[in-house]
Amino acid sequence: MKSPVVKRSIVVAGHKTSVSLEEAFWNGMKEISSLRDMTLSELVGEIDSNRQQGNLSSAIRLFVLDYFRSRATAPGSETNANAG
Repeated sequence: MKSPVVKRSIVVAGHKTSVSLEEAFWNGMKEISSLRDMTLSELVGEIDSNRQQGNLSSAIRLFVLDYFRSRATAPGSETNANAG
């Protein structure tokens, strides 16, 4: 499945910046921000303030990956229910 890189402008901590991510990551970010009842800008701001190194796009990808990986391995998840 090919997911082209999409560049979008977003306001982070009061500053406008552009972020390039594959559509799948933008969709993941939208889902996470909705579940957390926050805007996409607020979520990106949180990720930006917590990143240790690297660029913002990489930090977002790692955040989304970690979020869904944690959900997949959480007790009661479909992955664990089928494991045993």
